[in-house]
Amino acid sequence: MTWLPVESKMFTSVAYDEEKRVLYLRFQSGDVYRYFEFQSTDFRAFLSAKSRGRFFLAHIRDHFRFERMAKLHAA
Repeated sequence: MTWLPVESKMFTSVAYDEEKRVLYLRFQSGDVYRYFEFQSTDFRAFLSAKSRGRFFLAHIRDHFRFERMAKLHAA
């Protein structure tokens, strides 16, 4: 799994585990959340969204089971 840097006011980077269908989002605050049962087609739509923050608010938050992970900062 590889973290991809993204241009976003909300996120610094994202990662996706296609085998497990888990989306990882690293927020500007350094908080990392993972979202379960996330389809690869949804991941591609997220990456190509004009605004990833708006896409998150409309299609991810409150739509998928999630878990907050340890606060991580990029090296």
